[in-house]
Amino acid sequence: MSPMSTTLRRTGTVAALATAGLLTAAPLAFAHVTVHPESYAKGATDGLLTFRVPNEEDTASTTKVQVFLPTDHPVLGVLVTPQAGWTARATTIKLKKPIKTDDGTITDAVSEITWTGGRIRHGEFQDFEVAFGQLPDDTDQLSFKTLQTYSDGNVVRWIEQPQKGAEEPESPAPSLMLTAKGTGEDTSSTGTGTGTGASGSDSSSASSSAAKESTASDKSGDSTARTLGTAGLIVGVLGLIAAGFAVVRSRSPRS
Repeated sequence: MSPMSTTLRRTGTVAALATAGLLTAAPLAFAHVTVHPESYAKGATDGLLTFRVPNEEDTASTTKVQVFLPTDHPVLGVLVTPQAGWTARATTIKLKKPIKTDDGTITDAVSEITWTGGRIRHGEFQDFEVAFGQLPDDTDQLSFKTLQTYSDGNVVRWIEQPQKGAEEPESPAPSLMLTAKGTGEDTSSTGTGTGTGASGSDSSSASSSAAKESTASDKSGDSTARTLGTAGLIVGVLGLIAAGFAVVRSRSPRS
């Protein structure tokens, strides 16, 4: 076999391995637990948060998910949306400092939500929806530390908080940005209280519908980002292949 053929074969093999490695690694960047939408207006009322939990294990299923809500900046009026196949349990605590609202004084808040009974298998994800009555208006970000338990007993702790100006940690906690009113991704109603009767039901239905549209948009955005990212990686590898061929041809003996 000629030196040129050997070099070409090696170049092709290296390129193929590089492409396979990049395509395998690309989805991992999207594999951590996240909360959607990514931001809300400070003090937003009657909204919905969706916690997206993907399964990272090849041989085990996710069987338990625990989301811890901040208690220093509590989320008020938390309600868990029923999820087929899963049982949800909410834990409440007494607030150190009661919060006054138009509906009265709030003395307790949900600090933890645990989902059990279901399974998230390899290559799948599950959305867990949580409705809220009101978000805090005295902070710029909420972090929801999360524990993900697998059927083999392994527990992944999504509890690291990103530092300003630093790279994203390996196991980041789902974070929700709180923006000035009117500038967040989701500008939910500015009224206070959950309401009762027909008007309360209409408000809840509207919030649920808007949140589902937001979730669908997030899914589409994730898919588009993955497609573009993968395409970019492939183009880069093809460029390396082309460069390799060019070098080989320049080194080949001329007749």
